[in-house]
Amino acid sequence: MWKILGLSMLLALACRGLAGRCPQICVCDNIRRHVSCRRQNLTEVPVTIPQMTQRLDLQGNALKVIPPEAFLSLPYLTHLDLRHCQLERVEEGAFRGLGRLIYLNLASNHLSVLYQEALGGLGSLRQLVLENNQLEEIRPGAFSQLGSLGLLSLAHNSLVYLPDMTFQGLLQTRWLRLSHNALNVLAPEALAGLPGLRRLSLDHNELQTLPGEALSRPDGLVQLELGHNPLTYLGEEDGLALQALRDLALDHAALQDVGAGTFARCPHLRSLDLQSNQLGGLPPLEGVGQLRKLNLSGNPLMCDCAARPLWEWVARARVQTDGLCLEPRRLKGEALESLRAKDLYCQRQGDKQEEGEKVAPRPRAPEEDRATTPCPAACVCSPDSQHSSCENKGLRLIPSGFPNHTQLLDLRRNNFSSIPKGSFPGLAHLVSLHLQSCNITHLGPGALNGLGQLVYLYLSNNQLSGLSAAALQGTPQLRYLYLDRNHFTRLPRAALKVLPKLFSLHLEHNALQHLAMGDLAGAKGLHCLDVSGNNISHVGPGPALELEKLHLDRNQLQTVPTAALEALPALRELYLSGNPLQVLEDQAFRPVAASLQHLYLNGTRLQQISPGAFAGLGPGLRTLYLEKNQLQTLPPMDGFTRLELINLRENPFRCDCQLLPLHRWLAGLNLRVGATCEFPVNARGQKVKAATAAFEACPGWETKKGRRVPPSAQRKTRKAGGKRKQARPVKVGKARPRKRTSHI
Repeated sequence: MWKILGLSMLLALACRGLAGRCPQICVCDNIRRHVSCRRQNLTEVPVTIPQMTQRLDLQGNALKVIPPEAFLSLPYLTHLDLRHCQLERVEEGAFRGLGRLIYLNLASNHLSVLYQEALGGLGSLRQLVLENNQLEEIRPGAFSQLGSLGLLSLAHNSLVYLPDMTFQGLLQTRWLRLSHNALNVLAPEALAGLPGLRRLSLDHNELQTLPGEALSRPDGLVQLELGHNPLTYLGEEDGLALQALRDLALDHAALQDVGAGTFARCPHLRSLDLQSNQLGGLPPLEGVGQLRKLNLSGNPLMCDCAARPLWEWVARARVQTDGLCLEPRRLKGEALESLRAKDLYCQRQGDKQEEGEKVAPRPRAPEEDRATTPCPAACVCSPDSQHSSCENKGLRLIPSGFPNHTQLLDLRRNNFSSIPKGSFPGLAHLVSLHLQSCNITHLGPGALNGLGQLVYLYLSNNQLSGLSAAALQGTPQLRYLYLDRNHFTRLPRAALKVLPKLFSLHLEHNALQHLAMGDLAGAKGLHCLDVSGNNISHVGPGPALELEKLHLDRNQLQTVPTAALEALPALRELYLSGNPLQVLEDQAFRPVAASLQHLYLNGTRLQQISPGAFAGLGPGLRTLYLEKNQLQTLPPMDGFTRLELINLRENPFRCDCQLLPLHRWLAGLNLRVGATCEFPVNARGQKVKAATAAFEACPGWETKKGRRVPPSAQRKTRKAGGKRKQARPVKVGKARPRKRTSHI
């Protein structure tokens, strides 16, 4: 007995020694297995933390960088707090070995990029908090190994754009927080790969239009928050298609009108929050039979005869409505739903107007105090959102006198013709400037002087054919420049040289015929270039760029611009859809084979793909679009081991022996591809993957002891434990991502 007790004590002492002593600057609770090393000015993770620790608090230190395998000696860790640690970078593999971690807090640091393997090894993680950082970019695959994550918070960062498949791998995520960013664009597939998403927070961003296509991807969404975005109009064309949606918040936006059928494809909507917009009224909403609460408080409601259809619908549908009348004067402050039908009448011509009553009040920002807040007479200025709007006021000159704290200025749909020098005095804090559809033909030198904080400049749908460096002088922070739907015949080379931080350039739907990559030499930090919808027939080479996304779709390219791709070693997304390519030559994508992840070749009239056309692409490519072409066959596709999506729909495949390699490849692929047979006639309409009868007579069809055996019999043989060993098909959709070297 004494021997056993002695042995137990020796083992306990040995284990304690292996676990390491508590660092002197930390507080260790060995009973609860908690360790706190808060605010100790640590520059690295202590190496002597007890191995059995489950909760580790490192808040308020100066770690700067988390190196690879920094926590490898703490395999039992379940909670890790790294807030306020001045983190600038999390290296790939930093959390490797933390297979039991369920909570990770990286809030309030200085992270700007989230790398692909930075979160590798966290397969059990359930909550990830990345709030209050400076994130501008999320590398593809950053979340690919977080299959158990339930909550992801990216609020209070600097995200402006979400590319396709940003959140691929988050199969269990229920709540995604993207509040308080600068999101302006969501790619159509940005939210794909989130089958479990139930709540999405997109409030306090820069969305000017509803990204309906992107929002329809998580079809199980129950709660959606879109408040505090500069949305001005929602029509049926902007409508959401979310069958499960119950709660929708569109509060504190700039809505002036909402179409009757905007929410018709949200049949289970129960609560709609439209408070603090600029709505004078609302039509009876269609297709929302389960709606029970409609919040219209803080809107300048006009309670006259035009409001009667809404009043009747609210009563009939038994919808609880919050909203007070602003006009007419006799009903000011009255609750809309408390009125009677006879109260809702319009002033007839010739009737005496009540003293001080306005017939058609101008929409204004809620709670706006004009006695203390300056604002041009024709405009609306909101001190709460720091937005000012003069949209569609027939202005010929840019007004002055905006609040000096204005961050977003909306001047769309006016008639300015030209923008002279010093047009925006006193707007040093302006972040977003909207000048779309203003018939602008010229930006004069110094037009944007004083806009040192400007990040977004929208000049879409004007009459511009050129842009000088002097016109953009004084905007060193500009990152997003929209010049689409103008008359440019070439890139504004000189102007780009004065924009050192330019991230995204939009020139779609102009008159470009030749794209010279050398014109981008001054924009070395450019990551996204969109020149879709032009007449480009040739792309010339240029110096090396950091471009990651290139839109060349809907142009006149007859060949892949392979030589020009030499300058794009970091390219991840290439759009060539809608070009008359017809043929893909060998080595077409070789210059970007190491980086390319998404390739769009749909609708390119492809009839032939050379055997080596995709050389080098296999290991890294994740999505491949080949639909709507004229392909009858395909070269071997076995090299594509990481594909998550491939679309082969609407191609006239000839299901004969030449297509046997594709049939075999598809048999081992756990993805839906849409490939169907067009020939021979007896196989027409069948899936290529399932049309086994069309291939049984082909040389090389699998045999056993000299006899042909159909695939069904082969499967039975394998299940029965037969001696014949088959090569296991590659399950492309579940392939483990290969570790990639960062470009930074």
